[in-house]
Amino acid sequence: MKNIRRTLRVTAAAAAIALLAACGAGGEGSSDGREELELWFWGATPAQRAALEENLVDAYNASQDEYTLTVTFNERVDSNIQTALAANEGPDIVYGSGPSFVSPFAQSGKLLNLDDYSEQYGWQDRLLAPIYESGTVDGSLYAVANSINTVGIFYNQAVLDDLGVGVPTTIEELETALAAAQDAGLYPSVTGNKGWQPVNENYSSMFLTAVAGPDAMHDVLTGAASWTDQPYVDAVQMSADWYENGYLGGGQYTNLNFLESMQLLSDGQSPFFFGPTLAFQFAAEFFNTENGNVDDLGFIPFPTVGAELESPLYTLATTASFSINAQTEHPDAAAEVIDHMLTEDFMSTMTAQWPGYWGVPLAGVELDPAQFDGLSAAYVTALVDILAATEEGRFGYFTGTFFPPQTQQALVDIDTVWTGQADAETFLTGIETTFAAELADGAVPPIPAP
Repeated sequence: MKNIRRTLRVTAAAAAIALLAACGAGGEGSSDGREELELWFWGATPAQRAALEENLVDAYNASQDEYTLTVTFNERVDSNIQTALAANEGPDIVYGSGPSFVSPFAQSGKLLNLDDYSEQYGWQDRLLAPIYESGTVDGSLYAVANSINTVGIFYNQAVLDDLGVGVPTTIEELETALAAAQDAGLYPSVTGNKGWQPVNENYSSMFLTAVAGPDAMHDVLTGAASWTDQPYVDAVQMSADWYENGYLGGGQYTNLNFLESMQLLSDGQSPFFFGPTLAFQFAAEFFNTENGNVDDLGFIPFPTVGAELESPLYTLATTASFSINAQTEHPDAAAEVIDHMLTEDFMSTMTAQWPGYWGVPLAGVELDPAQFDGLSAAYVTALVDILAATEEGRFGYFTGTFFPPQTQQALVDIDTVWTGQADAETFLTGIETTFAAELADGAVPPIPAP
C-alpha cells in the first residue's frame, strides 16, 4: 500500500543520481573499518526518522562491530529503487511497497531468494501465514512485510455524540450516521485522492471485501470466477452509489488528501475518515493531548453487506516490505537487520513512538493496549483485532498486496465508474481481460484461502 509523504521535495532524477552515487549494493568500508550497509526508506517526518534511527540503526550498530547501517530517507524511494535495481545497483536492503512491486524484480533476479534465511531465523513460523505467503514468488520467499494493515473507518466519538448516533456496527447503522452527518451540514466522511489517485484502491478493496466477501474474492483471484459476475458488479456499483450521493468525501473527494482529511475529522467537520490503519501515523498531528481530543479517535472495520457474510471482516494488507538486493556483498548482515525488525520488542517500541506503521505481522503475539499511551493505544487496540482476524481467516484482499500489478492499477481507475465515464459492468469487463492475461502469465501472487 502507498503512503502519503510530506517530506523534502526533490526531483526523481536528482534523487536517483544522489542515491546511486551513495551506494552500490554493498558500498565500501567506513572510516572506522566497518563495512557499510544501507537501507533506502521513504521520506518520513523528523520524529519518525528519529524513531527508526534510534530503534533500528543505533540498536543494530551497537550490537556488533563489523557493519555500519545507514538509512537514506527519500520520498521517491520506489522509483529510485527501480532505477537502481535495473542498473544492478542500489541499497543492500530493498524497501518495497508490496508484492506487486516485488514480484517483477524477484522474477528478473534482482532480489535474493530468502528461503535459507527464513529457515535460519524461523520466519515462516514466526509470521502470519497469509502475510508470509504474500512475499513469496513461485514458492520461495523474496520479501518480508514490515507491518499488517487494513482499510476501515476512523471515527470521531465527539462528533457521533453530537449527532446522536453510536459507533456503527452494521452497514445500516453506518448509512444512518452518514445521512445524519449530511443533514447536519458536515462531510459524511472524509479522505480523497488529491495528489495521489491510488488512494482509490482503498475503496475498491474495502467494497470488494464487504460486498463480495472473502470466498468470492478468493474464487476470482484464483480464476474460479469471472470479474463480471454479480458479486463484483454489486461491490463496484455500491461504491459508485456512495460516491454519487456524497458519502465518499461529501463531493470533495478529489480536493482532499490524508492530512487535510484528518484535520477535518479532528475539527469536527465529519464523523468518519475511511482509510488504512497506517493513517494513525498522520492522525497524531491532530488527535493529541495538546488538543485535548486524543480519546475521541477510534477505528472499526467496514461493516459487511448482507447477512450471509461473517462480520467483522478485515481487508488484509501490508504497509511495505523488505528484501535483499541480489548484488549485495553482505547478505547475511542484511538478513540480520531484517530479522531485528521482525520481533515483538521492535514492534512494541516502534508502535509506542510511531503508531500505524510497525504492526509487525507476528503470529500469536499478545499486545496490551493499556501498556501504550495516546494514539498508540488506539492503534494497538485495532492491531490486536486485525491480527486475530487474520489468524482466524476472516479477511479479504487488498489490491496492492494480493493483486497482480496491471490488475491493481486497473482497479485504481474505479473512479471512472464513480464519475459516470463507465458503468460497473463495462469497467469489470476490462478488469477481467487484464486479470485473465496476468493469470495466464503466472503474475498473480499467492492467494491464501480465507
